Amino acid sequence: MSRVYNFSAGPAVLPEEVLQEAADEMLDYRGCGMSVMEMSHRSGTYQKIIDEAEADLRQLMGIPDNYKVLFLQGGASQQFAMIPMNLMKNRVADYIITGQWAKKAWKEASIYGKANAVASSEDQTFSYIPDCSDLPIDPDADYVYICENNTIYGTKFKTLPNTKGKPLVADVSSCFLSEPVDVTKYGMIYGGVQKNIGPAGVVIAIIREDLITEDVLPGTPTMLKYKIHADAKSLYNTPPAYGIYICGKVFKWLQKRGGLEAMKEYNEKKAKILYDFLDESKLFKGTVRKEDRSLMNVPFITGNADLDAKFVAEAKKNGLENLKGHRSVGGMRASIYNAMPMEGVEKLVAFMKEFEAQNQ
Repeated sequence: MSRVYNFSAGPAVLPEEVLQEAADEMLDYRGCGMSVMEMSHRSGTYQKIIDEAEADLRQLMGIPDNYKVLFLQGGASQQFAMIPMNLMKNRVADYIITGQWAKKAWKEASIYGKANAVASSEDQTFSYIPDCSDLPIDPDADYVYICENNTIYGTKFKTLPNTKGKPLVADVSSCFLSEPVDVTKYGMIYGGVQKNIGPAGVVIAIIREDLITEDVLPGTPTMLKYKIHADAKSLYNTPPAYGIYICGKVFKWLQKRGGLEAMKEYNEKKAKILYDFLDESKLFKGTVRKEDRSLMNVPFITGNADLDAKFVAEAKKNGLENLKGHRSVGGMRASIYNAMPMEGVEKLVAFMKEFEAQNQ
């Protein structure tokens, strides 16, 4: 078996230990004679899988009892509509635009009401996080929305916005479980799991109970009502059963590694290796303001598109996959999620040094 170092932004690298365990259970899950892929989501065996997954996630994040955990489908992009449908009671919400996904969420919310762009970093190609200490929050706003870690642009909110008492809704898709989080600072946290937790097809939403009501926008489909899923404990219909099973294994893997404090420390060490090299390099340059750098997604460039393409191609030959930057920005991007081992980052930096020496 030959494993590459996979720097994809998502679907992304998963812990080998988890993949091996899932492989061992593929044909026969713990003596039941079938795969989790084949199992009824109404069975007692599957109920235990989803219950354990929720319990482990609550333990990892310290999720209070007055927050619901929902395992949903439709990708994070479906939440761009589901959030205003369920939460925009006054038909007003404030959005902070720090990248493509926040911008898409803002545009989608504009279909359902007045979506105010109260801050943006688009003026500098989303290379920084704007000052959010004193925003012009609309008194009628039902919530304030952010994308906390910007996968494409490599920025991260280090300080949460001052929402002036309004519930904060955060898309945390690409920083989910990478560090400790105070859930009580949010009205809702959600994210697609395919970047840092599991396979594509699952969205986890953590929502304060008082925000989950029957009072939704007229015309909201049954399947897009949070209360429907909350009341049914994520089993209103057939869930993304196998994906949730893998997420549950990742939660246990994180617990075994010491939880989110330990993961943050490990992630900081990994990122430091790469950022320290970028700061010293004469060929490669990071694209993000230093104080706003993400621990998960690291974009960089040479300043020459042909050289960037050469780097990506040669890196691939050296077992370093998926380093091409997002099509909207070009260059390179290394996504170094929880499951990316230290050795992968070290090998990337060693290759970058070699490439720089040969292409000065």
